[in-house]
Amino acid sequence: MKKIKTLIVDDAAIIRQELKILFADYPEIEIIGEASCLDEAIQIIHEQSPDVVFLDIQLRNENGFDLLEKIDVHFKIIFITAYDQYAIRAFEVNALDYLLKPIKKERLGKALQKLHPENTRISEPHRVLDYDDVLYLMINSSFKFIKVKLLKCIIAAGKYSYIFYADRKNKDLVSKTLLEWETILPPKYFIRIHRSTIINFEFVESVKKLKNYTYEVYLKGREEPFTISRRYAAKLKKMLNA
Repeated sequence: MKKIKTLIVDDAAIIRQELKILFADYPEIEIIGEASCLDEAIQIIHEQSPDVVFLDIQLRNENGFDLLEKIDVHFKIIFITAYDQYAIRAFEVNALDYLLKPIKKERLGKALQKLHPENTRISEPHRVLDYDDVLYLMINSSFKFIKVKLLKCIIAAGKYSYIFYADRKNKDLVSKTLLEWETILPPKYFIRIHRSTIINFEFVESVKKLKNYTYEVYLKGREEPFTISRRYAAKLKKMLNA
């Protein structure tokens, strides 16, 4: 049986101990360390490379979410907290699961089931994002924060997609289809103009009519226009005039 290298991060020693007791019923769980603060957690992560981190959100004078900004994340995250108002944000950063204290044995078991190979797909947000929200995506083998409002356009690449930014020229390839993007991006700002293209119409500079009932859409800071059909153009114009 392949062991799952597990790190516990919680400032309360009693919670760390309770988790270790609960983990005793799961022989696949190998506890490789425990930390009471982010600095300790970062050191263990660099030294031990855990497969999963059980991360308390409210640490003493620290926030568990801050860990995700301090290091490249190559592990799964299961948040633990006494306050359920953090649940939505936990899933917005693609946490594998979210456990509310006091942690119940049955609920922990359901979370651990997601660690097995057949359940390794990271949870996606379950609601449409707001324009000011932040996405947490795997990019170039590490997780990064991406501001929704800085997404200029998204172009399909099979089961993947390229995302283009408003604040820089580079593009990134991410494991997300256009259909998945459509389900989470705020429709007030993002529109599909082609079967392979989604744009943020906040960056639309102009729409020009061509022959054969087609149009060109120019985005700010992008020289090459997108060609779209009359049907998509009518929808775009309606949004722009709203």
